[in-house]
Amino acid sequence: MNDDKWLKGVFEDVQQDLQHDLLRASRGVEHAPTKGEIHEDSWIKVLRDYLPKRYGVDKGIIIDSQGSKSDQIDIVIFDPQYTPMLLIQQSHKYIPSEAVYAVFECKPTISKDYLEYAGGKASSVRRLVRTSVPIVTASGTIPAKEPHNIICGILTAKCEWVEGIKSKSFESNLPTDSSSLLDIGCSLEGGAFYIESDLLEIHQSRNNLMYFLFTLLAKLQGLGTVSAIDWKAYANILRDG
Repeated sequence: MNDDKWLKGVFEDVQQDLQHDLLRASRGVEHAPTKGEIHEDSWIKVLRDYLPKRYGVDKGIIIDSQGSKSDQIDIVIFDPQYTPMLLIQQSHKYIPSEAVYAVFECKPTISKDYLEYAGGKASSVRRLVRTSVPIVTASGTIPAKEPHNIICGILTAKCEWVEGIKSKSFESNLPTDSSSLLDIGCSLEGGAFYIESDLLEIHQSRNNLMYFLFTLLAKLQGLGTVSAIDWKAYANILRDG
């Protein structure tokens, strides 16, 4: 006997728990940077709880073998098994570009300004160089994999528009160029969205969070494993002259 109402109810509870965490952060902390960190940590906890353990989830700065780096990123989903963090310096964590599956910006609400801001963060990541080398296995050598598209998105509690993300203003303000494109996102109150084959899909219900998580899992599944990093390219940074 199917009982999807029970399952929907359980998922709704998960979303309400996150909303309560974000609300408490907004009411209990006046200092803006601290409030932002609490929001990020709440989203990070949810992603760590629901993503398979093969994915690392943290905040950090992404770097490449040319010495370039991204802006500070609120949430990075990366491969911790084959491409570990290169450097942890005080509170800053540096993650090689080859390790990155997805990046997200956490903001209080979805709005024109925040969509533009998240698009800029996405661009700072996608412009980085990513190396790829063949992989030697017991069965032979696997050719170097073409680096995948890095998933970029935005996560918020609220939405600026009354209609939520079904508003025409939302779609018209989504970044459209390939470097700043936002592939996926979630507003707990406003809805969840993703872009597939240039088509925008929007979902609105009391289960926006779980819809987002399931869609994110499908996108990550479609990427497979990150390409093998060329460690010699990073070693070359250390050469004199």
